[in-house]
Amino acid sequence: MGSTRGRAEAALAVLLATVMVVVGAGAVWVLSTAPVHQNAAAVPSTADDAPSVPYAGPAEESGRLARALAAGDNLPGVSVAVAVNGEIVWAEGFGWADVEGRTTLTPLTRFRLGALSKPLTAVAAALLHDRGRLDLDAPIQRYVRAYPPKQWTVTTRQLLGDIAGVHRIRGDNNDAMPVSHCESLGEAVALLADDPLLFEPGTQHRYSIWGWILVSAVVEGAAGESFSRFMAHQVFEPLAMTRTVVAETAGLDSAHPFYAPRAMLRPQLGVEEAKRPDYSCLAGAGAFLSTPSDLVRLGSAMLKPGLLKADTIAAFQTPARLPSGASTTYALGWTVSKVQLGGEPARMVSHRGSPSGGTVSLLTFPDLGLAVAVAANVTEARGLHSFALQVAESFVRSRNRQPLPPRSRLEAQSLIPGAESQPVDGSTPAH
Repeated sequence: MGSTRGRAEAALAVLLATVMVVVGAGAVWVLSTAPVHQNAAAVPSTADDAPSVPYAGPAEESGRLARALAAGDNLPGVSVAVAVNGEIVWAEGFGWADVEGRTTLTPLTRFRLGALSKPLTAVAAALLHDRGRLDLDAPIQRYVRAYPPKQWTVTTRQLLGDIAGVHRIRGDNNDAMPVSHCESLGEAVALLADDPLLFEPGTQHRYSIWGWILVSAVVEGAAGESFSRFMAHQVFEPLAMTRTVVAETAGLDSAHPFYAPRAMLRPQLGVEEAKRPDYSCLAGAGAFLSTPSDLVRLGSAMLKPGLLKADTIAAFQTPARLPSGASTTYALGWTVSKVQLGGEPARMVSHRGSPSGGTVSLLTFPDLGLAVAVAANVTEARGLHSFALQVAESFVRSRNRQPLPPRSRLEAQSLIPGAESQPVDGSTPAH
């Protein structure tokens, strides 16, 4: 009898312990999936300055959209900047840079750029080309001797257009991410030096991380100085991109967490702090950090001659063509498409990125003198790009005071479908 009773008590204790664990886990899950922002109106914000007077209306409207996006999609923070004819007319951060510490996000908060690093690197290549130091159609071995000749000639122009065939395929991965730590670009180049080309350059268009590591090495070789130094002194300083850095370091000021969805790449189900990646081998393929304000400064440099010559800007905004005659829709570091803005078709030159702990989008409209950049500090913020289009629409429509269409209609207005950016971790093959 005693032994039976003891077994029953032990079983009951185990059952109670199991229930407590389940209840505790459930409580943790509920807390972890609780909304970051309880309602849109309560999302805090910090503006750089008051928006320029002619743009106060669209800035206010876009601010409401930003708060709605942060609350509705459970994004810790959203940052946005708009430049018109080279002048930043509005920049504001919404939500939290640090959810636990309740540190507000500001226009100075940096974000990982991932694949949106490519346009920055492309500007460096364009600048060297303008100065006669980089022949875009010469074999890249002229600038990167550590990369041996392959079965076909590879040029910088082909690398910039993602049509060079430079890939490291591992399993089903389209373009396997580096998993090593690199102390220099030379070490990164050595990782792919022995790999053959995947296809004859110029015959196919395929997203490439490794091709842009080579572009970074080309910039370094043509410049005659380190890639990071050339970017800092010849690109960032002239454009007043004071918050842009080549690589993430522990000593960066205003360091803050980055976030990732807890489940199924859906921030709506809760977010947690993202693991810090090692992007040391990526360089100009995906290692930059920046702000929307700095991004629209870069975008504005592609809208009119100044830093670059007019012919060079036009060439870098012209998509490559394959032997079939089909356009790739991808130019030299930029996606080129058309959208409807203000009821009229508009040419859009843009790029996206979705690195670990971030989502970013930069849109420029060369015929309108408009640049819009948005960023969120969480991976897979899927509504961010359509939000950027809404902001652009709001600023364009303010000229004739037309009402803003709903987000679903704006997304459907794209005249050239197709993805623009791949997460730098290689999870989704698109630009």
